[in-house]
Amino acid sequence: MAKVKTTFFCQNCGSQYAKWQGQCTSCKEWNTIAEEVIQKPEKSDWKLPTTPSKRAAKPLLINEIDTSQEARLDLCDGEFNRVLGGGMVQGSLTLLGGEPGIGKSTLLLQMALKLPYKTLYVSGEESQKQIKMRAERINPSNNNCYILTETKTQNIFKQIEALDPDIVVIDSIQTLHSDYIESSAGSISQIKECTTELIKFAKETATPVLLIGHITKDGHIAGPKILEHMVDTVLQFEGDRNHVFRILRANKNRFGSTNELGIYEMQGSGLREVSNPSEILISEKDGELSGNAVAATLEGLRPLMIEVQALVSTAVYGTPQRSATGFNAKRLNMLLAVLEKRAGFRLGAKDVFLNITGGITVDDPAIDLAVVAAILSSNEDVALESDYCFAAEVGLSGEIRPVQRVEQRILEAEKLGFSTIFISKYNKIALKKTGIKIQLISKIEDLVGFLV
Repeated sequence: MAKVKTTFFCQNCGSQYAKWQGQCTSCKEWNTIAEEVIQKPEKSDWKLPTTPSKRAAKPLLINEIDTSQEARLDLCDGEFNRVLGGGMVQGSLTLLGGEPGIGKSTLLLQMALKLPYKTLYVSGEESQKQIKMRAERINPSNNNCYILTETKTQNIFKQIEALDPDIVVIDSIQTLHSDYIESSAGSISQIKECTTELIKFAKETATPVLLIGHITKDGHIAGPKILEHMVDTVLQFEGDRNHVFRILRANKNRFGSTNELGIYEMQGSGLREVSNPSEILISEKDGELSGNAVAATLEGLRPLMIEVQALVSTAVYGTPQRSATGFNAKRLNMLLAVLEKRAGFRLGAKDVFLNITGGITVDDPAIDLAVVAAILSSNEDVALESDYCFAAEVGLSGEIRPVQRVEQRILEAEKLGFSTIFISKYNKIALKKTGIKIQLISKIEDLVGFLV
């Protein structure tokens, strides 16, 4: 009998060690190193389904390489296609991560039920009856989606060879295990081995594979970091479970941009694509309220209008509170310091609360001006005009700085019926005629003069 071979892996970062030690020298975490069996069987009657053998690759001059577009499959989902860069590339491996219960399985099952291609949905977490109940709620009629409940990769590939699907969905990679590795499912070595087998299958058969991945309590993909390096695309499905909106982002994409964004609304019948999120992110109000301002921001190539809410009140305790939801708290403190120093507003003894509506998080510096306007409006208890919007960055000396792609922001504001947009006077605008008034300002004092 062959001797069992073991080694030690860090369960946090995947680093390998010859013996156990208390702290991982790579990620500095304590008590994360565990022993795993890595002995592979010497003989196996199973082999990966492959295409006929090809000749060895030869080096080519860079000018001789074919630059034609990669063939892509339409996923029948506009938001998913946008994030991937126009569809799924054949032979690609895509990893989708997100919080438990956020809707990862629903998103991929919904997509699988829409596709006109033969799709194999492999689940290691739910039974076929559970998946059927969810499928009836989303899309009762489909003749192209096959459901397989299996966790052993050797059995999965046998079914793939018999079915010959166009797309394979795996839910989830942490539940798979291979006979080549004798450790338990979800361990570092099992995740690496199963992913390697799936990559080999995808590249040799030109079949796209979608993986669902669990995440850790810190929000990172569970398993070794090398998992994200191995796949072609890493998608993050996020959102606040108390809100109905979900956002799909690309953290890595070998076939397109990582700046694109997909927005969905969670409903009883599944996830609905949100084609115009600006109308949803701006709340409806019967009357004018102080502390509300609208910012024109960008997520990838998509302009969005978001509502910024601020509340300024007298501090009850000695130390005033500074709280921000959906916005960087340190940047909020910086803007408050600029307001106090450059505009003369005494906010040092007041509580300031800031909220980006819709449960989304924004890191675009162009919403600085809207944040300042909302704070000024709440502090003076003066409501801003409901058809005003803002798109500019605020500097430490109180100057209003220009932002990129301001013309897209102006056109989006005009399309949604805003009458005035405040931007930096240093922005270069090529638009000749617009139905919206463009108010150019250079200093924060100019904004105070308009609003207060």
